[in-house]
Formats: sequence, structure tokens, C-alpha cells
Amino acid sequence: MASYVLRRLLQVIPVFLGATLLIYFMVFAMPGDPIAALFGEKQPPDAVIENLRRQYMLDQPFIVQYLNYLGGILRLDFGVTFSGQDVMTVLARTFPVTLRLAVMAVAIAFVLSIVVGATSALLKGGVYDNLMLVIALVFVAVPIFVLSFIAQYFLGVQLAWFKPTVGANNDWGDLWLPALVLGFSIYAASMRLTRSSMIETLGQDWVRTAYGKGLPRRRVIPVHVLRNSLIPMVTDTATQFGILMVGATVTEGIFNVPGVGNTLFQAIIRHETPTVVSFVTIFVVVYVLINLLVDLLYGLLDPRIRYVK
Repeated sequence: MASYVLRRLLQVIPVFLGATLLIYFMVFAMPGDPIAALFGEKQPPDAVIENLRRQYMLDQPFIVQYLNYLGGILRLDFGVTFSGQDVMTVLARTFPVTLRLAVMAVAIAFVLSIVVGATSALLKGGVYDNLMLVIALVFVAVPIFVLSFIAQYFLGVQLAWFKPTVGANNDWGDLWLPALVLGFSIYAASMRLTRSSMIETLGQDWVRTAYGKGLPRRRVIPVHVLRNSLIPMVTDTATQFGILMVGATVTEGIFNVPGVGNTLFQAIIRHETPTVVSFVTIFVVVYVLINLLVDLLYGLLDPRIRYVK
């Protein structure tokens, strides 16, 4: 297993180079002058603009800017924003907020998917199964911003069960409403995946053999059937976690969550290349490590899985 882990960690290098190069080029190729946009309608003298361009190396060719950025990363220097803040300081302030939000949303979706998906599989074709499938289709069809506004109005404003906005106070309790919205938005697909995996597993010969040997249902379903059905669910959860870490921009904006999504969106608008690329770089590494952890969990869920040397 050690050699397998080492190979997977070495895969981070080309992924890191490819992701940073692509993102850096996309931000570099965006039209407009980021320095001029920084001042809005009240433009400073041309000399001030030229000094800022030289300060942020915006007067250099693309490859020079990119190589300089890579050199800074090797020195653990991720650059500064156009407002003068260190990028790592901004990331340290916003990353824990988005991490808490993603963990809560994934936990909600994971628990609901297992409970509802497994129950639907066991009651396949019944009223409960059909009702849960219809509800899942509704959550799939409703856009995330519509779901956010509905939850904010009814659960936050009318019923006052949750805080309608998050703001500066962003502890675990303040994030429940956006976490529920994100959790239900990814729950539908995960539930259908769990249900189909459970149905497929229930039809295997070894399940019938287990029943034939006299094993009780309370032993076969949770220990054998559910455990072997969780592999696609775990893979989907890891993917969803990575998506939530960088893709909760709309939800963070609606609920005023001071997380990575909001900050990244503002950085893209301002063409802040160091901020955008640094954020993406960190999350590429996090995403790869999460998928490595998921791969290692496969062996615990299914003993038949072995890692090739």
C-alpha cells in the first residue's frame, strides 16, 4: 500500500502544474485592465497605473508571470491581493468557513442518501419508493438559487427556525440553513445512486447464499449488502465534497457566507490572478488528497479490493 500511496502523491505534481497553468492563462486572457478596473471611474495618473503594473508584474509576458508565480509557491509565497493583503491570510480566513459548510452539507446528504436510498431499495416498487423518487427528481430539477431563496424566506424569515444570513458570525450553528440547502441539492443524485447500488447488490448470488445459510435479515442487510453498496456512494461523496469546496459560490452569495466561493468570485471579477490561482492550487491538492483517502477506504468497505504494486 505504501508504494500505491506514493504513486498517488506523485500524481499531484502534474495535476498541480496543469491546473495552475490553465487557470493562470484563463485569468491572464480575460479582457480588460485589472489595475484600471480597481479604481473604477476615478482613474489615477498614468504613472501610478504603470507603477502598479510593474509591482504586480502585469507588464511582463504571460510565461514570465507564470514562472515567477511558481517560484513564489516553492518559497511558500502565494502573492498578495490588489488590496495589499497576503493571499494566504485571505485563504486562512475564508477556508475554514467553506470547509465547515461543505462538511455539514455532505454529512446531511450522506446520511439522508443512505437512510432513504436503502429503505427505497428494500421497498422497491412501493408507494414509499415512488414518492422518494419523485421528491428526488424535484430537488434535481429546482436550481440551487431558487432552493436557496425558498429556504431563506420560509425557514429563515417566516418561521425563523434558522438565521436567514450568516455574515461575520459564521460558527457551526449559523451555517445550518445554507448547509441544508446544499445538502438537499446534492442529496437527490446520491440517494438514487445508493438505491440502485443496493438493488443491484440484493440481486447477487452471495446474498441469496447468506440467506440460505440461515443468516438473519438484520445481519445480511447492514453488514453485507449495505457495506458493499457504499463504494459508489463514497466515491460520489468525495466528488461532491470537492465540488462544494469551490462551487458553493451562489449559495455563499445568497446567504452572505464569507467563504472561499464569495472571495473567489470577487477575485475573478477584479482579475486578481494570484488570488484565483492560489485558491485553485490549494483546492487541487485538497481534492487529490481526498480522493486518495477515498481509494484507501475501498479496501475497508470491500476486502476483495487489493492495491496493485
